[in-house]
Amino acid sequence: MGPMSQSHPHLLSPLAVGHLTLRNRLVMGSMHTGLEDRSKHLPELTAYFAERARGGTALLITGGYAPNVEGWLLPAGSMMASRRMADKHRGLTDSVHAEGAHILLQVLHAGRYGYQPFVRSASSTKSPISPFKARGLSSREVERTIGAWVRAAKLAKRAGYDGIEIMGSEGYLINQFLAERTNTRTDAWGGTASKRMRFPEEIVRRIRAEVGRDFLLQYRISLLDLVEGGQTWDETAELAQRLEAAGVDVFNTGIGWHEARIPTIVTSVPRAAFVDVTARLKETVGVPVTASNRINTPDVAEEILATGKADLVSMARPLLADAAFAAKVAEGRADEINLCIACNQACLDHTFANKRASCLVNPRAGRETDLVLSVSPVRKRVAVVGAGPAGLSCAEAAASRGLHVEVFEAESEIGGQFRYAMRVPGKEEFAGSLDYFRRRLEVLGVPVHLGRRATATDVEGFDHVVVATGVTPRVLDMPGIDHPMVMTYPELLTGAREVGRRVAVIGAGGIGVDVSEFLLAGGPGIAVDGREPHGHSTDVEAWKAHWGVVDPAVERAGLGTAVREEPAHEVHLLQRKTSSIGKGLGKTTGWVHRAELKMGGVRMHTGVSYQWIDDDGLHISTSEGNAMLVPVDSIVVCAGQESVRDLADELAGTGSGVGAGPRVHVIGGADVAAELDAKRAIKQGVELAATL
Repeated sequence: MGPMSQSHPHLLSPLAVGHLTLRNRLVMGSMHTGLEDRSKHLPELTAYFAERARGGTALLITGGYAPNVEGWLLPAGSMMASRRMADKHRGLTDSVHAEGAHILLQVLHAGRYGYQPFVRSASSTKSPISPFKARGLSSREVERTIGAWVRAAKLAKRAGYDGIEIMGSEGYLINQFLAERTNTRTDAWGGTASKRMRFPEEIVRRIRAEVGRDFLLQYRISLLDLVEGGQTWDETAELAQRLEAAGVDVFNTGIGWHEARIPTIVTSVPRAAFVDVTARLKETVGVPVTASNRINTPDVAEEILATGKADLVSMARPLLADAAFAAKVAEGRADEINLCIACNQACLDHTFANKRASCLVNPRAGRETDLVLSVSPVRKRVAVVGAGPAGLSCAEAAASRGLHVEVFEAESEIGGQFRYAMRVPGKEEFAGSLDYFRRRLEVLGVPVHLGRRATATDVEGFDHVVVATGVTPRVLDMPGIDHPMVMTYPELLTGAREVGRRVAVIGAGGIGVDVSEFLLAGGPGIAVDGREPHGHSTDVEAWKAHWGVVDPAVERAGLGTAVREEPAHEVHLLQRKTSSIGKGLGKTTGWVHRAELKMGGVRMHTGVSYQWIDDDGLHISTSEGNAMLVPVDSIVVCAGQESVRDLADELAGTGSGVGAGPRVHVIGGADVAAELDAKRAIKQGVELAATL
């Protein structure tokens, strides 16, 4: 177990669940990767799960597999409905078992969330996240749907799975039967809360009767629907007890429907924000209960288990970020875990765009068979110039292959643009990535030369020079740009400059939105007019009050009235484009940022032209050609960046790869400055390292 087992004894202790004995308390939660939908991708899916089983995870859960065509998430999506399908999964389950782990197949019927024309639901309704209106199931079709679930479970057993997870959360079909907002039936499957519960109860009871006791039934239960017309806590508790009696071995927990207007897993949600309601479920049932949502460190997991709030801890995205999470804890290397920063950029955003899911901080996730960091047969010397996300990822990956790597950074600390992002309230997790890289480079023995702006002379003798020198903020060419009220976003975020009460933010891309939220909250640790910043990104109770999340025993579905704080600054956010502000933000996170801007009273100006700056403020013209003054005390410029390529230009032509000089590679912001993209930068770094 290693020395760290004394620090995390509960997380690393075994647990009997149903007929299984799990080697520890870490569960890999279900996440659709896009590899499930086509059988040709099964070898890649097998490698993906096997690596996480090898990394010490006790129980893994697949992405959702529909029990029938009507349950598809996407046209011709993943499904478990035939022996031929089941038999193809044998290699996957055998590989996981060979690594000492167990695995469940998640059976998920999308209901009205299906993005395909055959959608069915409890009643005829249309969800806000699918263009297709669902047709209500007839009584006979309800019976057939239950039968499809039973068939999927039997096929999962044939395929070698240790059990299934019945997806009863997140607003999918079972939730649609349980909630009066989507179930208007008056037959045996609706009309009262008790009748609405019959659907999942019958699914569990009939599956148990067919598969016997040596097959794990895990039910993912929605503890907080967070939508109008969702379940009360009494209904949730009764449901759990009825399902336990019907044959459920363990409950996994889910929070919020996909259409809920309250964030549940983005980085601004505090860690373990919903664990108290999990603890309440644990008091209600006699089988093990699993905590989920925004749990990304072994310390948080250990505290949840040690205080008896749950029996198991589910992590999905954190095991995308680091497949060896459990093994590192057991080996006393928890400080080497590559933490999930809950950005959603390469996982959920990809999933909802019908792309293969991966991970911003670990681009190997989902690409285990083609992005391989094998040990290099030759220990070549690599100079990495710039310690932002691109340079750090390249240096760490190259050093892990056995290459001799040295890092040169002009600033006094590593991080690049991440140093600014982690100062934005709600993005504190970004600091964890820098801690990871800092520790990994130390363990790998990589010299990091801080405060040293590398020149061509410094990198003489290296076989490869990786130029990852990042970007510098673009300077606008307009009268008054040198006015004392004007500052760059790094000057604001680092505290080098102070702002007045009224602030104009020029540029409404991702950085402009971040800066606006920073200003609304007052900045981390910066008092404004004698008031402390809101701090609801780390304070669970403050965050719940901010979004209106309340005790589900008090308000149905846990949906209460949000408490709006007085913003620390009056903010004007401006952009040249005529499109709505925030349109280009991530699909699963952009709406949260737009909501924060609206709640903070940010005044948004689109289609503007910047004219001049003087003591009165920022002068602009509107898209209609009207002159307008934005009266402010400070102006923060977030109008894009320019690549820093001095060293690359200096080295241009010196390296041929045949001995005349080092081979030069340009990555990250130094390569492309437009729309800063850490996902692209880190991916470039790792992909390059794999080829050196």
